[in-house]
Amino acid sequence: MRAQFVLSEIGVGLRRNLTMTFAVIVSVALSLALFGGALLMREQVSTMKDYWYDKVNVSIYLCNKADAATAGKCPKGAVTGQQKERIEADLKDMDIVESVHYETSDEAYKHYKEQYGETALASVVTPDQMPSSFRVKLKDPEKYKVVATAFAGRDGVESVQDQRNILQNLFDLMNGMNIAALCVMGLMLVIALMLIVNTVRVSAFSRRRETGIMRLVGASSFYIQMPFIMEAAFAGLLGGGVACVLLLAGRYFLIDHGIALADKVQLIQFIGWDAVFAKLPLVIAIGLLMPAVAALIALRKYLKV
Repeated sequence: MRAQFVLSEIGVGLRRNLTMTFAVIVSVALSLALFGGALLMREQVSTMKDYWYDKVNVSIYLCNKADAATAGKCPKGAVTGQQKERIEADLKDMDIVESVHYETSDEAYKHYKEQYGETALASVVTPDQMPSSFRVKLKDPEKYKVVATAFAGRDGVESVQDQRNILQNLFDLMNGMNIAALCVMGLMLVIALMLIVNTVRVSAFSRRRETGIMRLVGASSFYIQMPFIMEAAFAGLLGGGVACVLLLAGRYFLIDHGIALADKVQLIQFIGWDAVFAKLPLVIAIGLLMPAVAALIALRKYLKV
């Protein structure tokens, strides 16, 4: 009987504040969708780092005749055969180095033509202008500075380049988007909490006579507050459900179908469905608990009989 009464009171409250309840559902859904999207964006960045950092190399570019003729570059001249052998031997002796590949000037020129053959600059570049290099794969890409410190400035070495820097701008952009999503989520969350408090306040005011009678006949505070808390929790649960649908739809249309980024951008390893499904329980839990706690705090202030 008590459960039936509580459920009936929840229905009454939702019908009386239908527009505000709808606003709560929409604001909770948007804020939680942004929250889930931010979590997925962070996981996407982490996945991309793991994927690409495992493939990038440290490049040690050697001096050639063109570098030696340029002021400020390679003042001791082009690299000699003995210097190359010494650099390669030192690289292979390092514990952090997994493999070393030597790329000749002709090979570098061939790769350059494959990538930039259609540009105007490619038509005037000659093989002797391309530097030979050692492509070094590290066991731990984070230890790039060990190699840079050991070989930068050595005779025959023009520069040491960490290829992670090429990807860092992309990761910085994605992290910036993640922070922006979290800021918007925080704003939407504040709006949702304000709507929840106002909805509970209006609902408590419209039923002040009923709650007064319940108090007079001996009903406990918890029993009186339960319908209001359940109303807010139900609206939050619906908002969390909508947020989950938005996250699933976003993964489906952005990556698999519709825009189909997985087919158009094959160089990126996108997060799978398992990552999305793993975030849904958290979204639902927050959608359920956040309005309930906000309603409880609001009731302590506005439900005084």
